[in-house]
Amino acid sequence: MLEPSHNNELPVIPAKRYFTIGEVSELCAVKPHVLRYWEQEFEELKPVKRRGNRRYYQRHDVLMIRQIRSLLYEQGYTIGGARAHLVSDNAKEDSTRTKQLINQMVGELEEVLEILK
Repeated sequence: MLEPSHNNELPVIPAKRYFTIGEVSELCAVKPHVLRYWEQEFEELKPVKRRGNRRYYQRHDVLMIRQIRSLLYEQGYTIGGARAHLVSDNAKEDSTRTKQLINQMVGELEEVLEILK
């Protein structure tokens, strides 16, 4: 995510379910046409589209956009480098979640085994 030193630069994300592209543009200090371009470049970024193809972003989308912004503008990544960085981060998170689920299932199976004994 954003480094702590940069968090003060961007406004606080309000407690809303959906944000328009204009709101996200202001929250992330990125122009709307850049957001639309990033949607094409980063498959993780998929806002909900409703009437007339209007985009509605959720909180996780705003956080993702802030992370992309940080990678590109502050850390100097290219689009391809930022994409690879996000994919590797997602792979690490998936691996951690998988390990947690396996440990939970092992514990539950051991409980079932104790009950059956």
